[in-house]
Amino acid sequence: MHEERLSPRELEIARAYALGDTYHQIAERLCIAPSTVRTHLAAIYRKLEVSSKLDLHKMLDGAAPHRKSQSEQAEIISELALSLEEAISRERALSEILRIISGSEGQINEVIAALLGYALELCDAEYGLLLEYKAETGFRASYTKGIPQAFHDWWVEKGDFEPNPQTAIGRLEAGHDVVNIIDVRAEEIFRSDDPLRYATATLGGARSFTAIPMLAGKRLIGAFTIYRQQLRPFDEKTVQLARMFADQSVIAIENARLMSELRSEIERPGPRSTAVR
Repeated sequence: MHEERLSPRELEIARAYALGDTYHQIAERLCIAPSTVRTHLAAIYRKLEVSSKLDLHKMLDGAAPHRKSQSEQAEIISELALSLEEAISRERALSEILRIISGSEGQINEVIAALLGYALELCDAEYGLLLEYKAETGFRASYTKGIPQAFHDWWVEKGDFEPNPQTAIGRLEAGHDVVNIIDVRAEEIFRSDDPLRYATATLGGARSFTAIPMLAGKRLIGAFTIYRQQLRPFDEKTVQLARMFADQSVIAIENARLMSELRSEIERPGPRSTAVR
């Protein structure tokens, strides 16, 4: 019986997961990390020799185990290992956000520099920008990291910028969604002399890049744009991780702004009081 093969904690997690709870819901209820839930599930799958939530549900309902071949078992193990690595990567990204917030003391420039640097590390990319966005004026490259000087100067000269709707940033503005460009030189817009695409490919030397929206609720407040100078497209899992990081970065930036405003308010000299005699 499965009760004999699983510990009480594993059985609790297995039943919750089979009934539809997410890693985060289980983790919150048990006061453990989501990555720990994944570790337990990997052990559960291995002990019960199942490879899906449906198989797990059937097994917990008393169905007889289905014996898998050695190759099927190896495939399951490798898939679980990859899933665990992804979970650990997400946990590390969230931990880094918390570290940046706790160490910022409201220094907005330091927060954004740290966020942009870690975004490049997550995506294994050469350089990136954090673009601030206002509906009235468009985008502005407020922060850069590792950017070629010529491309940096181009953005400084542009200031506030309304992109062509066919560019990646223009598509991001319209759809509030990630835009992943496999090769900036292969798209038709590169042959149309669009100034942004020309600057990206020629001055920035970019080949593959992704633009990731920063949203406060449904409101677009900016974007991370992350560039590789080799033709090496960003895979879907990397983009998903970067998007999660961008969502959390909004919290970090707003937190730093609030702390900065509070510090300014505290340090601002107030009117002198007059003693009442």
